[in-house]
Amino acid sequence: MHADLQEIVLAEPRGFCAGVDRAIEIVERALKKFGAPIYVRHEIVHNTYVVGDLKAKGAIFIEDLAEVPPGATLVFSAHGVSQQVRREAAQRGFSVFDATCPLVTKVHVEVAKLHRLGYDFIMIGHKGHPEVEGTMGQLTEGIYLVEDVADVATLQVAQATKLAVVTQTTLSVDDAAEILAAVKRRFPEVREPKQQDICYATQNRQDAVKVLAPTVDVVIVVGSPTSSNSNRLRELAQRLGTDAYMVDAPDDLKPEWFEGKLRVGLTAGASAPDILVQQVIARLRALGAVSVRKLAGVEETTHFPLPMGLGDKAMGEAPEG
Repeated sequence: MHADLQEIVLAEPRGFCAGVDRAIEIVERALKKFGAPIYVRHEIVHNTYVVGDLKAKGAIFIEDLAEVPPGATLVFSAHGVSQQVRREAAQRGFSVFDATCPLVTKVHVEVAKLHRLGYDFIMIGHKGHPEVEGTMGQLTEGIYLVEDVADVATLQVAQATKLAVVTQTTLSVDDAAEILAAVKRRFPEVREPKQQDICYATQNRQDAVKVLAPTVDVVIVVGSPTSSNSNRLRELAQRLGTDAYMVDAPDDLKPEWFEGKLRVGLTAGASAPDILVQQVIARLRALGAVSVRKLAGVEETTHFPLPMGLGDKAMGEAPEG
């Protein structure tokens, strides 16, 4: 036991965002309405607990649409999909519910609109992330990925007169700003989105860590290894000079992390459910923490409506939570 550990400080806001809430609810309502199995292309959100919970309720997660039987109900994950995936799903005749986060859809719409006006695109994001594959897959050509400032320096574009920039919604706000500045230096005419593509929840959770990290001795981020926004929270705390670790479950906490530490800061990525936060708090109490304090922070009120056919009226009132 660690007599050292005194206090748990909770970041505010933390945990589920509106897009994650909506995506999970789409799968749960589809299961209720149509019965198991419901097929989901890619993990609905990047969280091991959430995916395991939905699997237990009858969701089947697939990467390739060839794994889905004809006539099945298919849900697209919160990260969005390429036009090719949409076409294939339509050709195969699936009943599709789209759980793409509306803030990702906004980026797709922007790409389609500016493409019609003759623009090519630079996308700031992480190679191989499903959101990046979905956004880049809105076009067959003329969209280039940069992951860092070095990529900007070596980027070859077909035409530099009509270029627009878009970003993945879950990046580090500071990194993205630095890469965007490099893009603007190299392509001064580049067109930026009116509102940045990094979503409100990513921004708010990073802002909260900037407040939290300097006041504590160690930061714990609840999130899965595949979760982009959770990884950014851990990196941000470390960059601010505070030891930081990411845990997928309470068992991942190691007692040695807390040796000589009085205060532990706790946050959770946008795809991490509150039940895991509560379990981590219980584990920290077992390791000696005696009190829990919540920092003041932005209150989030964003809510996204459900797709047609799963809406509140068809199913009675929306469940709480």
